[in-house]
Amino acid sequence: MTEQTIQKGTVQPMATESPATAGHPRRFWRTLALIGPAFVAGAWQFGPGNLASAVQAGSAYQYTLIWVIIVSTILMIFLTDMSVRLGIQSPVSLISSIKKRLGAAAGMVAGIGVFLITLCFSVGNAVGAGLGLSLLVPGTAPVMWSLICTLFVASILFIKSTYAVVEKILVVMIAVMAICFVVSAFVSGADWAQAALSLVPSVPSGAWILVIALVGTNFSINAAFYASYATKERKRTAEEYRTVTLVDTIPGIVAPGIMTILVIVVAAAVLGQTGSPLDSFAGLAKVFEPLAGPVGGFIFALGFCGSALSSMIPNAIAGGTMLSDAFGRGASAGTVTARVTSGCVLAFGVMVTLLFQGSPVQLIILAQALTVLVAPILAILIVFMANDRGLMGCLRNKWWQNVFGIIGVVSVCALSIRLLINFFV
Repeated sequence: MTEQTIQKGTVQPMATESPATAGHPRRFWRTLALIGPAFVAGAWQFGPGNLASAVQAGSAYQYTLIWVIIVSTILMIFLTDMSVRLGIQSPVSLISSIKKRLGAAAGMVAGIGVFLITLCFSVGNAVGAGLGLSLLVPGTAPVMWSLICTLFVASILFIKSTYAVVEKILVVMIAVMAICFVVSAFVSGADWAQAALSLVPSVPSGAWILVIALVGTNFSINAAFYASYATKERKRTAEEYRTVTLVDTIPGIVAPGIMTILVIVVAAAVLGQTGSPLDSFAGLAKVFEPLAGPVGGFIFALGFCGSALSSMIPNAIAGGTMLSDAFGRGASAGTVTARVTSGCVLAFGVMVTLLFQGSPVQLIILAQALTVLVAPILAILIVFMANDRGLMGCLRNKWWQNVFGIIGVVSVCALSIRLLINFFV
């Protein structure tokens, strides 16, 4: 029977939604609201270290290292998924859960481990921001801009309203660069058949440091680790897990992986004829010349600077938050300990930039490679905690999730050993 209501003395039918359409707009917006933690992790990956390493890979080895990005992206999805489930199921922060189950020392190791990785990333961010702005303002010193950018980021960490505005500007800058990479991939004359053949794993002579740097940026264990904090902050539930996986975890990690592959493809097509690595930022900026001529360098510098600043902010926040949590000072970025530590992360990046000015591109790549020395510890902790039956319940790892988790752990362990061999042998 049609519901009725009396208006102005007459009986009129009340409008009702049909079962087929009722709630659809609300469901759409609720689903959209689930997007977040994995996209934050993905955006954190797609920083100056990622760009510099990918352009270097394409220019020096053409399409050969595309397989590294594909494998790294797949493993990153599984580790991030474990971290998201931990964020959903754990009643407290991940480090606090680690302390409860494995002891305070394990929690301290996790917090300090993430902090050390953020220190490495801070170097690439500081160098990248300085290089980008120095090309946008010819005749200026990159180091000066690195210092200015660091002070700028330090100030906006304390002013949330300013951060919201700056974040939108940075997203636009990165989006312009991303569009240029997509278009360049099709107008630069890329050899797609050769790119397809690169899916067969191989490591050219002398490419190990670059491979490790690519893994360090694309299989970013600290970003995966931090996803649990972002998930808990968003108050995700077990009922939302499947939808979160489809709309956030998978696309949030796959998107930067695809962009990185496109960067390698464009660099291989435009710069790969030389067969030698690029040591200058001006060389990297030539990647857009076939698309936009002299303006191409400006577009690349703009996007490169945007990626550095957008990565600098969450990197500092994560480092500060994790160390604060490890020392029992709170799992929030708003604690005094977290803010002071975030400042230390930024200060370290600019300090190393000031001390080592010889080859900035190589400095970025080396800093990214060093992250794999700590990554195995974090990966082991994520996999172990995701298998805790008492904590995880129905969201505990399945056997096939453990297979990929173990492959990820073994991979970063092997790369850590390889990096040490490269340094000392």
